[in-house]
Amino acid sequence: MTYPLSPPFRAEHIGSFLRPPELLALRAGHAAGRVPDEALRMAEDAAIKQVIDLQTELGLSSLTDGEFRRHAYSDSFTVDVFDGVRISSTRDANWTYSDAAGQQTEGRVPVVVNRLTWPGPVNLDNYKFIAGAATAGVPKITLPGPCYIHFRSGRDNISRDVYPGLDEFWQDLVDAYVKEITALYDAGCRYIQLDETSIAKLGDPKIRAGLETRGDNWENFLDVYTGVINEIVARAPRDMSLGIHLCRGNKGGSWQAEAGYDDVAAKLFRELAVKFYFLEFDSPRAGGFEPLREVPDDKTVVLGLVSTKIAALEDRDAIMRRVDAAAEFMDRNRLCLSPQCGFASLDSGNALSADHQAAKIRLVVDIAREIWGYEPAGKF
Repeated sequence: MTYPLSPPFRAEHIGSFLRPPELLALRAGHAAGRVPDEALRMAEDAAIKQVIDLQTELGLSSLTDGEFRRHAYSDSFTVDVFDGVRISSTRDANWTYSDAAGQQTEGRVPVVVNRLTWPGPVNLDNYKFIAGAATAGVPKITLPGPCYIHFRSGRDNISRDVYPGLDEFWQDLVDAYVKEITALYDAGCRYIQLDETSIAKLGDPKIRAGLETRGDNWENFLDVYTGVINEIVARAPRDMSLGIHLCRGNKGGSWQAEAGYDDVAAKLFRELAVKFYFLEFDSPRAGGFEPLREVPDDKTVVLGLVSTKIAALEDRDAIMRRVDAAAEFMDRNRLCLSPQCGFASLDSGNALSADHQAAKIRLVVDIAREIWGYEPAGKF
């Protein structure tokens, strides 16, 4: 079988990797004022070179910096970028995270207090570093999805003095994303993944109840979010590979939502303008493969069948049977394989080791070779 020579690749990953303990210690020292900026940057550079080499050795074609310069996946282009956003927290049961033991942790709530103004290229230097350090493969930049702030804040946490109407809010946000994407493109970047954690959560009754309490309607959100993402896609360079990753939360292995794609599938697959999707399918919380019926013939789905939330390595044959099951609803040649999410959406990481992490990526690559004849891409 043939395999894609451009993104997405048959064997994929979502972007974040476990941070080395020594890097985490330096970051803590930097936050406490004991480690200077230059020393931290040099340590980050060294660790990123190592994780790029690791990705290449494991047989991946898409290469990221492991998100090693971030505290959380969302730091690269949302709450930690816009000066007009402050962070609050909530223990409202509708918005907390839960783990397999039922332990709950609080969620973050962005509060918009000023205009969302693009501060200039945020990820440009990071892209250039990856491109300079990689000996093969295609650099991928991951950006948090544009709906993150609104989904978590709601109208009441977006200043009416600053944004009397939400049209202006969305336009500022879209403009910032388009400028960031254009800056990356002009530097040579051709692969961007939007980590949109909102849409997949809209099917969860708990999330819907939280929205209703706020006075919001999940179906309206689905319409708005589809339009916002489509405007960004429409204004992005035509030859930019721009895909979307959907997630139900991955905070140290905990999750925020449980729901299949059934209720959002028609808009998600038929009306959203992106050409490929990274879909979480590692547990029953994500539902069945039936919604893949809605995927048009010109789109690709990366099946997130390997879990980054647990250390246990999945059974190879079981994963292959899952790919077979998905292929009952869409053409196998429009499918790829990946973990369901990153290994460290927060810098503290999930509860597994570097060896577990490597074994899971090797499993993805080996299965992709067997099913699709995958081979890693050469130098971009």
